[in-house]
Amino acid sequence: MSALGAVAASSLAVAVLIFSGTGASAAEAPVGLGTAADFSVLAGTTVTNTGPSFLAQSLGVSPGNTNPGFPPGLVAGETHLGDAVALQAKNDLTTAYNDAAGRTPFTNLPAELGGTTLIPGVYRIGAAQLTGTLTLNSQGDPAAVFIFQIDSTLVTAANSSVLFINGATPCNVYWQVSSSATIGTGTRFMGNILAQTSISMLTGATLQGRALAQTGAVTLQTNTINAPVCLQPTGTPTQPTGTPTGTPTGTPTGTPTGPPTGTPTGQPTARPTRTELPVTGGSGGSALLPILTGIGSIAVASGAALLLLYRRRTTES
Repeated sequence: MSALGAVAASSLAVAVLIFSGTGASAAEAPVGLGTAADFSVLAGTTVTNTGPSFLAQSLGVSPGNTNPGFPPGLVAGETHLGDAVALQAKNDLTTAYNDAAGRTPFTNLPAELGGTTLIPGVYRIGAAQLTGTLTLNSQGDPAAVFIFQIDSTLVTAANSSVLFINGATPCNVYWQVSSSATIGTGTRFMGNILAQTSISMLTGATLQGRALAQTGAVTLQTNTINAPVCLQPTGTPTQPTGTPTGTPTGTPTGTPTGPPTGTPTGQPTARPTRTELPVTGGSGGSALLPILTGIGSIAVASGAALLLLYRRRTTES
């Protein structure tokens, strides 16, 4: 091989290492739950309850059709026992279970999860157990996805917990359990449990997420199952909030809408007392109204004097 060929081969090898590294890998996509996302609890045979358990979403059983213990258990959503809605949710659960189980690549973990901090990704465990606290760090991404592929059972010790930091939410946490799951007394658990067989929640255990079992039963004992909350990214908005979003639909109210209303609508009713009017006649010029007015006044006064004199003479005679 020539020196030039050796250099080219070396460059290709470096490029392959760079683009196949973890920095180039895409973020894990969420597992689609379909209509199963509407349910706090799904079971294959039955859902049984003891005490005042609370389900924030719906309860479904298929192909079974029983749910003893409700009441006193309370379902905030709907209850579907052996109907078409429950069947569709169970089919969607099977699809979601197979999706979660087939995700690759994955990282192997030891059985004990307590005292561990994990970043987003896919993890495989033989038989998982949780004693103490498991911390999930989303690294600032509220849409981060955590998938746990468990080949056997999932068991938590009493008063254990799952803790989220840096924006992680239980909405995108999935526990695919190939057998059954047992959530211990007083445990505060998070995420969507997708079990092949059954799920048992012991006294006082809480779950922010969903308990979805394909073929077996779900057993509750004074438990609370709240719907998981999906946080949205808090970055730059798609449109600046300070820019007007449309064109003004009307004319500003401060602009006059017509001609000024103060314009006179007619002629003044009062006339000047000394108006000069021309009087035609004669060969030269005109006389003024004040002169005529004076003459008229003299005539009126003379007439009044003559009338008075006439009345006196008539009286004397």
